[in-house]
Amino acid sequence: MLPGAPDPPGWRRRWGRQPGPGLWCPSLLLLLAVLLGCIEAQTGPGSGGEPELNVYMSEEEVRRLIGLDAELYYIRNDIINHRALSFNLIIPTETSSLHFSWHSKSKVEYKLGFHVDNPLAMDMPQTNISLQGDVPRSLSVFRVDLFCSGKMETEIMLVMQLNITISSAKNITVLNFKRRKMCYRIDPVNVAPTTSTRVFYISVGVCCAVIFLVAIILAVLHLHSMKRVELDDSMSDSGSSQGLSQPSTQTTQYLRADTPNNATPVTSYPTLRIEKNDLKSVTLQEAKAKVKDIAISRERVTLKDVLQEGTFGRIFHGILVDEKDPSKEKPMFVKTVKDQASEAQITMMLTESCKLRGLHHRNLLPIGHVCIEDGEKPMVLLPFMNWGNLKLFLRQCKLVEANNPQAISQQDLVHMAIQIACGMSYLARREVIHKDLAARNCVIDESLQVKITDNALSRDLFPMDYHCLGDNENRPVRWMSLESLVNKEFSSAGDVWAFGVTLWELMTLGQTPYVDIDPFEMAAYLKDGYRIAQPINCPDELFAVMACCWALDPEERPKFQQLVQCLTEFHSALGAYV
Repeated sequence: MLPGAPDPPGWRRRWGRQPGPGLWCPSLLLLLAVLLGCIEAQTGPGSGGEPELNVYMSEEEVRRLIGLDAELYYIRNDIINHRALSFNLIIPTETSSLHFSWHSKSKVEYKLGFHVDNPLAMDMPQTNISLQGDVPRSLSVFRVDLFCSGKMETEIMLVMQLNITISSAKNITVLNFKRRKMCYRIDPVNVAPTTSTRVFYISVGVCCAVIFLVAIILAVLHLHSMKRVELDDSMSDSGSSQGLSQPSTQTTQYLRADTPNNATPVTSYPTLRIEKNDLKSVTLQEAKAKVKDIAISRERVTLKDVLQEGTFGRIFHGILVDEKDPSKEKPMFVKTVKDQASEAQITMMLTESCKLRGLHHRNLLPIGHVCIEDGEKPMVLLPFMNWGNLKLFLRQCKLVEANNPQAISQQDLVHMAIQIACGMSYLARREVIHKDLAARNCVIDESLQVKITDNALSRDLFPMDYHCLGDNENRPVRWMSLESLVNKEFSSAGDVWAFGVTLWELMTLGQTPYVDIDPFEMAAYLKDGYRIAQPINCPDELFAVMACCWALDPEERPKFQQLVQCLTEFHSALGAYV
């Protein structure tokens, strides 16, 4: 024990409530282990008057994990509680993160590492702090994220190793935090529903409230349309039609006549003015430097069929040859540009391709490699998904004249939505904002696995989905929330709004939302309470989920985890009738 250090207890208990009956056994064992550890009076990482170091789990975290109102100390005032460290704490199935509190009164260096006994069942844990550095001087909390791969059902043994070194000493103290977690296999078609009763009732309440709100809005729209019909009739009788907007006759071969594309159009809205984006421009050399570490030789890439083509961009089906074994080949998406592409367009392609770089989730498709050799057009490589772009796939499913139309059920579409919501939930936890979530920025394979991609080349390949509002910057106006349109405020709540529109795209098999509304009128249209109408054959419960995403107040929109919960339960209910 360090000079002057008090003899600390391992637990500091406040009897606010009793743990549930299912937690008594592990809780008592853990309590006994910690109390015995207090008697041992183990010395900590420092000696000879070194400042105090504390590492523990807060009362809120312990209550969340095992239901006890107490703090669990692993190091308290430089004293290690080996009994607490040796206890193999069980992590609840629904828990995917752990929180540790720590601080030191002077410089203490640390290194953090992880070991998982079955990497196929659980991905390597991620943390929101660097893997080495100095213990913070003030009280801080760091998080460890645990994500099962969903490939198998088994119990995982996890060890988090924390190496502590005090600058004035040469010795290293090694702490091993042991945890156990059960991982379950996720069926690629039938996603297992979660069992949170509380979230279920909240979801049902929200859906009922939204349905009631939608009914009121539809009633108001009906009255408004009746007034417009009377006005049209009176103007027609008088022989004057000046000032009235004519109904749009523009359509496409993908638009179903039995699906209303939007609510009753409004006659006129003021022009929306948006200030020019004052972001720091990125040069081509800076963009290349950003991806230099994943650059590969152009000789390893073979281009095959052109999958999509725009004014200056192309997406190929390519083949990547293994560097060590040329006999091994891997199919890839290859994004590149044509000869007439400007330097700014090339820079934008490289920059936007890095949006999801470094992120790992089964429903994300980040950049894999690049080719940026001098004298050659840059190429961006992503893993291949053989059914390609989700928006084009949905439209192909709708076309009766297609040679091989795919039969897609409503349950399949909801399953796709769940996967997109899972990927976006991961981005939200990582505090990554996509800003351009839509069916065009997703890809799909033959097992109906959906992955979210970046928006590189999307403006060129889907020009009808982007509009310039007077500031020389193309935006996905019909997918943007009101605060993003007017104030350029982007957040995870804005991504939730775009997810609602993406869900609408799924249920309409790739229709374009708000097709009859002028892009300059979108902000006023949304502010007045108008939204795209419920698609034909879309259940009320599913449309209620969409409507929740389109609340004007960002705080009133659901979180992605709640959307995963609602859609999973709805998917399960659909499966009961199939």
